[in-house]
Amino acid sequence: MKHILLVAMLFGLSINGFSQDKEQTASVEKSVYGIQTGFAGIWAHGEFRLSNKFALRTEIGLDLGIWENNYSNEKGLFFIPVITLEPRFYYNLNKRVNKGKRIDGNSGNFIALKTSYNSDLFFIGTSKDINLETDFMIVPTWGIRRNIGNHFNYEAGFGLGYIHYREEYYNDSNSDVAVNLHARIGYKF
Repeated sequence: MKHILLVAMLFGLSINGFSQDKEQTASVEKSVYGIQTGFAGIWAHGEFRLSNKFALRTEIGLDLGIWENNYSNEKGLFFIPVITLEPRFYYNLNKRVNKGKRIDGNSGNFIALKTSYNSDLFFIGTSKDINLETDFMIVPTWGIRRNIGNHFNYEAGFGLGYIHYREEYYNDSNSDVAVNLHARIGYKF
């Protein structure tokens, strides 16, 4: 009986040892660079490993906006520069590896804290007579990224958070609820 118990314990330790080795191999990439576009702009990004499941995404791009003048009944589009810093936690990498799915290019599900700053340094738009507001957003976001071939990927996410507008444009309240809804397709270098 003692021999059976000893063999069972050794077998259990060997299985546990293999599963720990497999968990150590599932990690975000050291660095990922690319460009993405979606229904609300175009962005260039770099994503850098902080630990096996944490990455820091930096992004610079142009967000799409819509303006409207109620007095003259005019409407138009504009692009405004945005800088984003976003720590991401990829929580299902081990599960994807165990199922034989890809994790290259940081393909997986993630939880992020998106922090963005929209600047009024310049804009590209249909009218030169509009005043743009600078804003700062902090939005907890859930999202996914998947690869299409070796270089292409798509990404989708959703989150609710906080937005703060520069005070000179607002007298009553200069903060509001921010929504991060993104669907993007991209190219990884």
